Amino acid sequence: MPPALAAIAILLFVTLGYAALCAASPFGQCRTCSGLGFALTHTRRGRPKRGKTCRRCKGHGHRLRAGRWLYNRTTRLHHDGAHTPARTPKENHPWL
Repeated sequence: MPPALAAIAILLFVTLGYAALCAASPFGQCRTCSGLGFALTHTRRGRPKRGKTCRRCKGHGHRLRAGRWLYNRTTRLHHDGAHTPARTPKENHPWL
């Protein structure tokens, strides 16, 4: 198998695997707070203290995966472009 063909096969496998992951689990843990919803801080004595609410996930502990965000964006763009809004009665009968 030529190296280019092997690279294409591996890239396709990784892409389809990530697409399956985004479909099965669209949310992942927040990387800033590790899914806790707040940052752990320590006092001078070394005791853990609950910090402020995480700004990145707004305290939920989850984030939307990049692939799912891209899928949602393209689906919304297609829907907005393909579907026409409903016509009002005045547009149906201009003489009214």
